[in-house]
Parts: sequence; C-alpha cells; structure tokens
Amino acid sequence: MNSSAGAPPAPRRGRSAEGRAEVRRDLVNAAVALFTERGYDDTTVDDIAAAAGVGRRTFFRYFRGKEDAVSPDHEACLARVGAIFADAHPSEPVLSLVLRAGETVFDLYFDDADVARKRFRLTHEVPALRDREVASVDRYRRLFTRQLRVRLADVPDGELRAAVTAAAVVAAHNQALRRWLADGATPAGVESCRARFRRVADLLPVEAADELTEVARRLEEAVDRLERTTPS
Repeated sequence: MNSSAGAPPAPRRGRSAEGRAEVRRDLVNAAVALFTERGYDDTTVDDIAAAAGVGRRTFFRYFRGKEDAVSPDHEACLARVGAIFADAHPSEPVLSLVLRAGETVFDLYFDDADVARKRFRLTHEVPALRDREVASVDRYRRLFTRQLRVRLADVPDGELRAAVTAAAVVAAHNQALRRWLADGATPAGVESCRARFRRVADLLPVEAADELTEVARRLEEAVDRLERTTPS
C-alpha cells in the first residue's frame, strides 16, 4: 500500500510571500541564464517558465512579458522608497532623507551580484531590455520629484529644487551603480559604490543654495566628468 495515499498535496510555492519571492527569483534567474546562453530573441516565455519549473500562466502572474523577467523588482523597491519618505520624521534634513532613500535601491543589485552582472551585460546588448531599464529609471526620478515637492513646498523655488535634486540623485545613483557593475560587481566594491553615490550631496540644492543656475551648471559638469570616466 502506498503510504502517501490520502496525504494532502504539497502547498504551492506561490501561496506565501516567501514562496512568491522564490518563484520570482527562479524566473529571473532562468530568464537571465537563457538570454545569456541562447540570446534574447531565441528565448520564449515558455522556455523561461519551463526552466524555472512553473507553467506559462504562473509566469504571467509575475511578469507582463519576457523583457520584464530580467528586471529587478522595481515595484517593490519603489514602494520601499515611498515608505522611507512617508515614515521620515518631519525634522529630518532633506539631504539625509534623499541619500537614505537612494541607497535603498542598491539592495536590488547588491543582494545578487552575479545576476546583476549578467543583467548589466544584457541591457547593453538588447535594445528592448535597455529601453525597459530607461523607463524604470524615469519612474524613480518622478517618484523622488513628487516626494521632494511636498518636502520643499515652503522653500523658495521648492519645485525647481525638487526637480533638480531628483534628477541629480537618480543620475548619481546610476553612475555609481554602473561603475560597480563595470568593475565586476564585487563585494569589495560595495562600499566604494555607496561612497561614490554620496558625493552627490555636495551638488544638491535642498538646504541652502539660492543660485540654482549655478547649482545646475555644477551638476551638469560633474555628471559629465563622471560619465566620461565610466566604462560603457
């Protein structure tokens, strides 16, 4: 007699938050591996689902298409950034707040450096993935801008300060991240990546600077210098 007869079926992985995170991680890993080995155009949604051990319908519970499967979980991170702003004490300096919120995005990449490295290479090679990443970057810029407008509502030129600050924080974050990825995405490089990002603090017009034209000029020059020194 089969001792397992009548035993309840094993719970599906997607029933719990931990299980859903595991399924998503498996799908991302499968997509990155297949895009790297076979090429983006020669990999289908069915291929990714099969490699992750799930069905096609499960894939579409997590992603709208295969171009989304290789992206970090930006939805969760955007929510996390929003929560940092919402939970911040009203007296926390804006500079401290934007740096803290910006650094939390690094966790999407630091938590799995191997996948981040492969994703970085793929986004340079596949236009659809590059476009997807550009769109995600813009969502962070818009989120920071909205939150900073609230924080700077009573400050002279608050709306302009919010726009300049948001653009600067996102640009500095991306530049620091690209440097870390281009250098091999090593654990040893994590702190230097964070430190490189924090250098943007000297360029932000959130506390005192009244000459926004001069701030914008300095920001453009600094970003241009950093971009020229970053491997493509």
